Amino acid sequence: MDWLKRGISVAVLGVMCVAMPAFADEEDKPLKPPPPEYVDKHMPKGWWTDAKIIAEGKKLFETAQLEFDYKGKKEQVKEGCSTCHAIDAAKDRPKQRGARDFRVAKKMDKFSDSYWFWRISEGVAKTKMPAWKGKLSEEERWKVIAYEHTWSHGNKPADHAH
Repeated sequence: MDWLKRGISVAVLGVMCVAMPAFADEEDKPLKPPPPEYVDKHMPKGWWTDAKIIAEGKKLFETAQLEFDYKGKKEQVKEGCSTCHAIDAAKDRPKQRGARDFRVAKKMDKFSDSYWFWRISEGVAKTKMPAWKGKLSEEERWKVIAYEHTWSHGNKPADHAH
């Protein structure tokens, strides 16, 4: 029976050794820089920690609606960003598979404000992340970012000095 336990342990360790580098590569992969038109976009002064701005961002996160094409098919965002990014409590991950989990500070801290603004504005190619620049004003997009940022800081406002 000892040989069986040892065999299982070796098999599990082998799978971990093969799988872990793939996850590490994904997390350590350098971010693509924002295009020139987004490089100088920055969160308005004081908004990272402004309770009113964050509350307005939360409302937009939960209610903004958008229809977009994904692989030739009409998709709809009916409950704002929460359609995909809200946490599914039963699974402890975002509702939509592949959606960014804003609670993971280590990953979120990698994003400059201009990078984050770019991804929300233009969407993410080959994913269901739509472009919001035609639907939300620049000010509204910054408000959403200020709210999303709180998730990686225990749901509390915090400066984004990364």
